[in-house]
Amino acid sequence: MNIFSHIRGTIENSIEALVAAGTLPPNLDLSRIGVEPPRDPDHGDLSTNAAMVIAKGAGMKPRDLGLLLAEGLQAQANISAADVAGPGFVNIRLEDSFWQARLGEILRAGTHYGDSTIGAGQSVNVEYVSANPTGPMHVGHGRGAVVGDALAGLLAKAGFDVTREYYINDSGAQIDVLAQSAFLRYREALGEDIGAIPDGLYPGDYLRDVGKAIADRDGERWLKSGEQAWLPEFREFCVAAMMALIREDLAALGVVHSVFTSERSLADSGAIQDVVSWLEQRGLVYTGTLEPPKGKLPDDWEERPQLLFKATQFGDDTDRPLRKSDESWTYFASDIAYHRDKFQRGFTVMVDVWGADHKGYVKRMQSAVKAVTEGKATLDVRLCNLVNLMDGGEPVKMSKRSGSFVTLREVIDQVGRDAVRFIMLTRNNEALLDFDLQKVLEQSRDNPVFYVQYAHARVCSVLRNAAVAFENLSLDDSDLAEADMRRLIHTGELAMIKLLAGWPRVMEGAAISREPHRVAFYLADLAAAFHAFWNKGNDDETLRFIVPGDGELTRARVALARSVAVVIASGLAVMGVEPVEEMR
Repeated sequence: MNIFSHIRGTIENSIEALVAAGTLPPNLDLSRIGVEPPRDPDHGDLSTNAAMVIAKGAGMKPRDLGLLLAEGLQAQANISAADVAGPGFVNIRLEDSFWQARLGEILRAGTHYGDSTIGAGQSVNVEYVSANPTGPMHVGHGRGAVVGDALAGLLAKAGFDVTREYYINDSGAQIDVLAQSAFLRYREALGEDIGAIPDGLYPGDYLRDVGKAIADRDGERWLKSGEQAWLPEFREFCVAAMMALIREDLAALGVVHSVFTSERSLADSGAIQDVVSWLEQRGLVYTGTLEPPKGKLPDDWEERPQLLFKATQFGDDTDRPLRKSDESWTYFASDIAYHRDKFQRGFTVMVDVWGADHKGYVKRMQSAVKAVTEGKATLDVRLCNLVNLMDGGEPVKMSKRSGSFVTLREVIDQVGRDAVRFIMLTRNNEALLDFDLQKVLEQSRDNPVFYVQYAHARVCSVLRNAAVAFENLSLDDSDLAEADMRRLIHTGELAMIKLLAGWPRVMEGAAISREPHRVAFYLADLAAAFHAFWNKGNDDETLRFIVPGDGELTRARVALARSVAVVIASGLAVMGVEPVEEMR
């Protein structure tokens, strides 16, 4: 149950009762009614703006209407008090029994607690990572991978039908450079001293394996051939090898895409020409000359007629070129064809996760999607900012394997998949992220990965110790759900229950806003509340989870602890992190 939605329904019912009684006029607009936690918990459990948003339509002062609503709400089941604050906010307190009943609900639902139907089965395409297949993934790619994967998991939990997709950028100059770099390593594998890697080629050691593999397969076949002969072969082999490497890196991170779409295959199928022709038929393409960029002109700037898309007609700042000077398609043209392909596959909601360096590309792609889907589809772009990788506060920049950056796989191997995934979600995706290899492994409350995992492990120890202390006490979730939760009356216990009951709202809010970091924040708060109550038990034996001689209170507190573990596991599942039963 989303208690905020539940109480909103109660408020709407109370308003409708006042309408039926003739106290309020009919046809009031209830769409803007909100229910939120009050800023000050001392004011109550929930607060609503209902009186303020319908006061005008009701012809009443907000505070007077608030008093009327509060009086009606106090008569409702599970509401112990309702009062008016400020200009007309109605603060609501719920009966302890209402909160206590939530534990049984959590234990019966298990990790499905928080599942929602707000997505109503709507198809959503989440495209993320989409790193150029020119080498192993770096830590920045890892952030996009985690954000995209967690977002996909969040939307799935909210009831959307999610497709996880990877777009292979296997066309363009960078693939030619990759093939040329591999050809150099191929010559090296056949015994040639290639010397230093020339500027402009990829220097990483990972290409030695590629060169050797081609040498093992083809021998000296390509040594005396011209580039025109070997380049297509090396391109194809390299892209396949790099995608295999990327898939391995993604698998190590726990990321699995269901669809891989190739840019080259789109071009070969004629999809780019098709979408340009489609735009031409609708008068959305013309030949024109763009104004020079503001500020200092690039060295390669030349004013010339170009084939342009009328992006400004759909909200962009300027029209955009579709062809390069060599008559090949721009990346923009390819991307238009790709997003149209998504739409033709049935996706009217598209979410792309990009690096922050693509910020200037967002408007043009959103304008293109609006154009080629005739306004029937939306594109939401989530930008991921840089990751500052450190080790004990010192920057880490180089990797022998990649030749220029630390690979994602090296970080996973050092700190573990779960730590990487959790830390990547501890900041809003648009904020810079500091990732310190040493701090991630610290066992302290300052390390959110440890602190949340430790809470789950502590609950597991509570269950093990309770089974020893009370041999006849059934600790299955279904049995714990029937415990006498009325025994849980301490402020720390009730605070924990209220936090647990807020998980469905947190989950839905994170899904609607497409902000998976909210889950990490919530889990950190829940873990803190659990550890705080645990520490109270260290000072006061009556507040421990296992109370000698009182099986029923122990059973209720174990049910509370187990509910904490269930919700932590539910949240970690969204993040793609495994809960642990013991800390090592």
